[in-house]
Amino acid sequence: MPSVRTYIGIGSNLNNPANQVRQAFQALTELPASRLTACSPWYRTAPVGGPAGQPDYLNAVAALETELTADALLAMLQAIEIAQGRVRTERWGPRTLDLDLLLYGLVTCDDPQLTLPHPRLHQRAFVLYPLYDIAPELTIPRLGPLTILLKNCPPLSITRLDIENEPVTIMPSNPFSLKSFSNPPP
Repeated sequence: MPSVRTYIGIGSNLNNPANQVRQAFQALTELPASRLTACSPWYRTAPVGGPAGQPDYLNAVAALETELTADALLAMLQAIEIAQGRVRTERWGPRTLDLDLLLYGLVTCDDPQLTLPHPRLHQRAFVLYPLYDIAPELTIPRLGPLTILLKNCPPLSITRLDIENEPVTIMPSNPFSLKSFSNPPP
């Protein structure tokens, strides 16, 4: 099977989110028949939907070249989530790790287990901003150019935590440990 460019959304708001995201990037480098090709800067974002009172999220996007099928990749992403303590109890609730298969090449599908592109990708600043950082010329199947999607999606509560791969000091209203905010090595 030829290699396919995929994009993975990464998010965490429990159990040391910076560590969870770092470990997720590392786990992506260890997937079989796959190669991590880009890691976005990290963003702190307010929760979207879900129960009130949950902590802010740490979000990023990874680009991956893979020979795995979309279903096999999804299964491996879910295994990484479980290995990092993910328990699915509440829709859009707090989580140790969330790995979303955002795009799998130009594939579109609406299966019960997998929808591509990710069904809410175009509504989520916490996905669009980091995706733009690593793929500004991207056109999303069924949705159009990423630049247009980004213009139509208000940033809401989102703070970029990395400028040129250097940590940024911020004073979040819902703080994580500030020393934890830095990008993984390239």
